[in-house]
Amino acid sequence: MSCVDNFVDQIINGDNDYQELDRVYLYNRICALVGDDNHQDSTDVKSVLIQTAIINNKIEDNQTAKEILNDQLMDFLTPLPSKVNDKFWDLYQDDPQKATDYFYQLSQDNDYIKVKAIAKNISYDVATDYGNLEITINLSKPEKDPKAIAAAGKQKQTGYPKCQLCLENEGYLGRLGYPARSNHRVIRFMLSGETWGFQYSPYAYFSEHAIFLNTVHQPMIINQHTFNNLLEITKIFPQYFVGSNADLPIVGGSMLSHDHYQGGKHDFPMMKAPIVRNINLNIPDVKAGIVKWPLSTIRLISQDPEKLIQAATLIHENWKNYSDESVDIRAYTDGIRHHTVTPIAHRDGANYILDIVLRDNQTSTRYPDGIFHPHQDVQHIKKENIGLIEVMGRAILPARLKTELHEVGKYLLNEPNQMEAYHKVWADKLKDKYDFTSDNVDKIVDKETGLVFARVLEDAGVFKWDKQGQAAFDKFIGGLH
Repeated sequence: MSCVDNFVDQIINGDNDYQELDRVYLYNRICALVGDDNHQDSTDVKSVLIQTAIINNKIEDNQTAKEILNDQLMDFLTPLPSKVNDKFWDLYQDDPQKATDYFYQLSQDNDYIKVKAIAKNISYDVATDYGNLEITINLSKPEKDPKAIAAAGKQKQTGYPKCQLCLENEGYLGRLGYPARSNHRVIRFMLSGETWGFQYSPYAYFSEHAIFLNTVHQPMIINQHTFNNLLEITKIFPQYFVGSNADLPIVGGSMLSHDHYQGGKHDFPMMKAPIVRNINLNIPDVKAGIVKWPLSTIRLISQDPEKLIQAATLIHENWKNYSDESVDIRAYTDGIRHHTVTPIAHRDGANYILDIVLRDNQTSTRYPDGIFHPHQDVQHIKKENIGLIEVMGRAILPARLKTELHEVGKYLLNEPNQMEAYHKVWADKLKDKYDFTSDNVDKIVDKETGLVFARVLEDAGVFKWDKQGQAAFDKFIGGLH
């Protein structure tokens, strides 16, 4: 039996509307994509179909063309958006967990979530003064093809979809420099009177990494409406946490142009961190406290979401205009606002928990990349913005570190190496600190990389964990009214 026949069998036996009567139609539809000739027999159906298309000159042998065809083929195995939404909400009536289980499994089975690619990521925990931090080196996203980059530069820009978070990506074919989305599905739901979408991240950073997106393409903003939305999402999906990136450059995420939140099923290190000082916000039925965490975090706990919204708004509005030059905190310079928050919500039984992380995006002559951003001495490990996921204690480190840290290990063992020069100061300090052997070098480098990430997070904290910093934190708290 040919690979095309095998794939038609998969489609007809799958969870969609195709039946035996559709066999000839499906066969011809697939041949239109891969060509009429060179149909081999193989159990690795999808890969063989893509190779068949290359042999038959239906697609070019490059990453973009193969991804587009892959998702076109997987679209046959994926129910229509209307069917997916109907089944999701039918299951939801019985149990929200069953609904998300269905959608998560579908998104893996149809290769929208790149399970094989994600499995390449390196992940481990490191003990620090703030509990165990989670270190990942992100190897899942494919390298960009230089030829595709060059071709994309010559391609006329359509401006459609406006960004990769727009609802218009659902079913989009893809193009050079823009991802294929033929097999993409989005669950619609109402949020505070607006239509929003719920999907999973194709290159997930943690279990059930979800994205909640506004169906209107508009910039991200943190305000009282944001806090209401986050808590409302935890009502709709009580098994998930949900948070928002900050809405300013440097301290925000990489997609500030489209209003969205991220969530999922994962207990992050920050969620496990304890409150070390209770504080009184004079709001009944709200417990509040300062969390032992490198970034300056106020935790709010209540069974009444409306009270949490009131407390979060109080903190946010005060922080936006708060300055304390003794610890380099300035709300505005030259009329430009620098203060915002990273809010994160989750449920614990009847309690709603809302963590408010204070952010400041100032730059200075000494710290041109950001005063409260990874400083230059740790940028050999992490230079990028500290966004929502890393705020919560899960490092998303660049792929370059896989090979670079291996070369650092060789250097530490006094072996021939090609270590990047920017690692040398750090590596020399490690040489002074440890006696390295071939048995312990990898373990120590992993541990010390995690400790650098802890320092990265400390750099992003506006009130440091020293006497001066905590006194300044208490001063800010004392002015909340």
